[in-house]
Amino acid sequence: MELRIAPERLISEIQKDFNSAFPFLKIEFFNNKSFSRSDFSVKQIIPHNRKLGDSNLSLKDGIIEIEDDMKVNELEKLFKDKFNLAVQVFRKSGNLWLETTMTDSWTLQQQNNHGREITNGKDKELPPDDYDINRDAFS
Repeated sequence: MELRIAPERLISEIQKDFNSAFPFLKIEFFNNKSFSRSDFSVKQIIPHNRKLGDSNLSLKDGIIEIEDDMKVNELEKLFKDKFNLAVQVFRKSGNLWLETTMTDSWTLQQQNNHGREITNGKDKELPPDDYDINRDAFS
C-alpha cells in the first residue's frame, strides 16, 4: 500500500488509510522529537483531528510504501527518517490497543494476524472448509 504523507492531511485520515490495510493495527503520532521509546507517553499523542503539519512545520509531501512483510520497527524508522515523525504501532487485543514494542521484529502481517486471533479467536480467522477431504480418496 502507498500511504500519502502531507502537511494538510489529518492524522485521522492517515490512520484510516493504514487501518484499512491492517484492521487490527493502528499507528499513533507523538510529539516526541527524541524518538526514544522510553519517552513515549499518552500525553504526547497528537490528537487525531490535527493536521500532520501542525506538529512538524518542515514536513514535505511524500509517500511511504508499506508492505505486508515490512517489520514494525522498519515502518517506525521510515516515518522517522523520511518525515521526522514519531510514530508507534499498536495491535488490537480484544478491546485494548497494546504497544508492539516487544514484537517490533514481527512483520505488519504477523502483527495484524495475531491481533485478529486474539480479538476474534483463532477459529474465526480461518475460512470454513470448502472441500471434502475424502473427495479424492479411492474406495
